[in-house]
Amino acid sequence: MPDASELAGAVQNNNIVLQDFQISRQERASIKGQRPRVIWLTGLSGAGKSTIANALEAQLHQAGYHTYILDGDNIRHGLNSDLGFSDQDRVENIRRVAEVAKLMADAGLIVIVSFISPFRADRDMARKMMSPGEFIEVFIDTSLKECIRRDPKGLYRKALAGEIKKFTGISSSYEMPLAPEVHLRTEEGTAYDMATRIAHHMGIKLS
Repeated sequence: MPDASELAGAVQNNNIVLQDFQISRQERASIKGQRPRVIWLTGLSGAGKSTIANALEAQLHQAGYHTYILDGDNIRHGLNSDLGFSDQDRVENIRRVAEVAKLMADAGLIVIVSFISPFRADRDMARKMMSPGEFIEVFIDTSLKECIRRDPKGLYRKALAGEIKKFTGISSSYEMPLAPEVHLRTEEGTAYDMATRIAHHMGIKLS
């Protein structure tokens, strides 16, 4: 079986050719009656990303839209189970999920990505992979103090005790979005309110 370097070399040497498909992404989206989107939720651990992602998907599902959530913890149990939390692994973590999100958008879905994704360059990379206007960056803005207070998984307690290395916000940096399409301050409303604001930004009116 060829290793990764051999496969990369094959691509660079044009030995692997992209296959054209009879059904276009526009046709896949049209049959669903929607425009593909990648809603990228970023923020600190405990900020409320997964809660808001779930609320948004519930609202969109009820309105008849076809959706799927890519959640950071869930993906690390499967596709990215081989990755750690070094800077290099974090970059690869985002690259892989962005590729999956791109494929799902190509299938005509509205993809809700819930990842800390701490580095701007990685989020910019994901944006560039999508079609123009398809990527919506949502900054789930919750103060570090509030995230530590919530600590739903007990991770901040472990990080502050030195039991977890390279933990975002404590021993690893988080680079806030500079110009997100949607900026949500979670201490100012409920998850349902935050999800509704995202849907409205997408031009979707909920009943």
